[in-house]
Amino acid sequence: MSETPATPMYGVASGGRLKMLMERTGTGDAVTVRELAASAGVSPATIGALLTGAQRVIPEHKAKAIAARIGVDLLVLFIPMERAGRTFIPAQQPTQQVGA
Repeated sequence: MSETPATPMYGVASGGRLKMLMERTGTGDAVTVRELAASAGVSPATIGALLTGAQRVIPEHKAKAIAARIGVDLLVLFIPMERAGRTFIPAQQPTQQVGA
């Protein structure tokens, strides 16, 4: 019996980065949650969840569609997940300013 390969999964690098790139896409225009969702073939709830961190991982084809609509390379927004690491993506820590 042959096993079907698992769908590659990608974790969002940062909801803040996604938001920033939505405000100024590769064309210089902003894109709304609904516009991004429609053009990438995902629900607005998925985009909202990626922005807030409620959802951290999505299938490769959805990650590619989101990155393509925004006009950036896939790896600017997403981190490829290995089978063992799919459930956890370390949160990015805010950088502290010296003397703050």
